[in-house]
Amino acid sequence: MTSATDSPLPAAPRLIATDLDGTLLRDDKTVSDRTVAALAAAEEAGIEVFFVTGRPARWMDVVSDHVHGHGLAICANGAAIADLHAGGRLIKVRPLERAAAFDVVHALRAAAPGTSFAVELATGIHYEPAYPPFHLDPGATVAAAEKLLREETPGAGAPVLKLLAHHAELAPDDFLAVAQTAAGDRASLTRSSPTALLEISGLGVSKASTLALCCAERGISPAEVVAFGDMPNDVEMLRWAGTSYAMGNAHPAAVAAASGRTVTNEEDGVAIVIERLVAERRTYLSQS
Repeated sequence: MTSATDSPLPAAPRLIATDLDGTLLRDDKTVSDRTVAALAAAEEAGIEVFFVTGRPARWMDVVSDHVHGHGLAICANGAAIADLHAGGRLIKVRPLERAAAFDVVHALRAAAPGTSFAVELATGIHYEPAYPPFHLDPGATVAAAEKLLREETPGAGAPVLKLLAHHAELAPDDFLAVAQTAAGDRASLTRSSPTALLEISGLGVSKASTLALCCAERGISPAEVVAFGDMPNDVEMLRWAGTSYAMGNAHPAAVAAASGRTVTNEEDGVAIVIERLVAERRTYLSQS
């Protein structure tokens, strides 16, 4: 494990992939002036930036003014690619099939009684009465998950991006372990919240797998990618990228997966690395 200032960097990085909450964003969900400047400098230096987040596209306003060039963001842990230049319009969806979602609901109800669910559709979120009021849409349908997953209601058959599962008593990592044992063969399960809130996507769908698709379309190899993250939902992306950094505030699983470590999100850990990337890229290009 190396630090933000002494770890080796790729000679010619072509893409930066960064998580948002707990990583690029400060704890108050803002983007610091230093980070705004670093993102712009990266794009000016010819390094593409992809925001890669568990957030749905409708929650991307916090960074929509800071995306350059392509304007794309990977949302919902890889279940959607959104065009932030077009108001968050979804241009690609990798859904959780409803039959698989039904299976996961039944498996978790049996393995962890007391689990409550929400269903994140491409058109918005819907949830059970017991699901905690995090960032809920006041116009959402409130009903049992089994009803929410029926094709006719709600959303008129809109793709399911994520199933969310919450438990009021289990520890977050314990809940994830129980769920992976019960349903890991039917869906991809992860977490990014400090609470026992699981995020469940289609089998094989992750930040890493969707980022890999975007990079392949651009002819960019993993060795040319620098990634940042802080939570279990970032682990696969941190392992996939040729160079990766866990934040100073990162979950142990993210720290173990990354090739390097930077300082916390409150200390502009992403910006510090980007500034170094840009400086070294300029040096490399001037000498080549």
